[in-house]
Amino acid sequence: MTPLRTWKFSGLGVAAPLAALIVISPLITIAASIFETESSEILTHLWDTVLTEYVINSLLLVAGVSVLTLVLGVPAAWFTSVCSFPGQRVFVWMLLLPLAFPAYIIAYTYTGVLDYAGPVYTFLREVLGKSIADQLYFSIRTVSGAVFMLGLVLYPYVYLLTRAAFLEQSVSFLEVGRTLGYSTTQGFFRLAIPLARPAIITGLSLALMETLADYGTVEYFSISTFTTGIFRAFYGFGDLTAAAQLSTMLLLFVALLIFTERYSRRQAKYHETAGRKTHQTRIILRGANVFWAWLFCLVPVLFGFIIPALILTKWSIFDAEWDIQSFISLSWHSFELAILAALIAVALAILLSYARRQSEAIVVHGFISIAGLGYAIPGAIIAVGVIVPLAWMDHRLIALFRSVFE
Repeated sequence: MTPLRTWKFSGLGVAAPLAALIVISPLITIAASIFETESSEILTHLWDTVLTEYVINSLLLVAGVSVLTLVLGVPAAWFTSVCSFPGQRVFVWMLLLPLAFPAYIIAYTYTGVLDYAGPVYTFLREVLGKSIADQLYFSIRTVSGAVFMLGLVLYPYVYLLTRAAFLEQSVSFLEVGRTLGYSTTQGFFRLAIPLARPAIITGLSLALMETLADYGTVEYFSISTFTTGIFRAFYGFGDLTAAAQLSTMLLLFVALLIFTERYSRRQAKYHETAGRKTHQTRIILRGANVFWAWLFCLVPVLFGFIIPALILTKWSIFDAEWDIQSFISLSWHSFELAILAALIAVALAILLSYARRQSEAIVVHGFISIAGLGYAIPGAIIAVGVIVPLAWMDHRLIALFRSVFE
């Protein structure tokens, strides 16, 4: 461990806080908007008209996605980590596949199929008649529909971390449960879930942060949330102040999530590894139990990946007109952006991780801890936090050049 007195003057000791400062600079900009003295007419208008709707819809999304990701992620993690049944090894990796789809792509796909003019209700009208089909019709472009779309692609966060926790649990705990007369179901609820609670909460927090950051799904479904409000204030009204102050409100939501996650697990580890741990005998499922295992493992994969993938494949082969040049251009821009962002993120992560390991300085650890919250911040907030200071600099430079050359 590098001594504190020498660390203060090391190059890495300076570089790490500077790198962390670059990462958190958008957050500083957003936080500073609280002290904006000029009142924004747009923000006042939003406050009087739709701000309550933003809050309610955002809370409904958070509540709904919480329930759905837990229902889809935790049982699947238990079945694939502790139980043995036909197809178990395949489900281990298939349950991660929905992460490949952005939520708005899933939303676009299911809307195309389940819309009133889509193939499902067209078929029902032909078979059952228009009156009965109209009674069965429901619009998917609602808050509950958005919850379904987001839950399908975000449950792998809960599944992945919870499964790791189940795999690392000491076998002695399950043996104690059997000694106490617990059934498998009782052991799951009374022992396995409490021990895996920190991992479950962490995965859920990641899913909820993604939910608050989502723009594509809620915009496509015409649902007013904080992210859509930020974009409307900036792009629709051109009001940076209103966008920044809305971002501050959303930032408070995220901070509350982070605080809740940290407080709920406090100093708890993600799993208990004391004693004998990894060689427990898997629970062999038979009969109806196999059905339940398949139900909890297949449903998320079926609706979160297989059905959307088949629909998109059908559309791209039979319905789409291929423009190879545009496809190549879009693909290149996507890969270029992804690669550059990944390289920058990895470089900063290595620097900050190494600095955290080598330094005992409180200031360095403080900067790095704050920078580590970047993933929790919605992209809309980061964008506003970057644009606001750049716009300020642009205006000042224009004023400077005018004063010099005019």
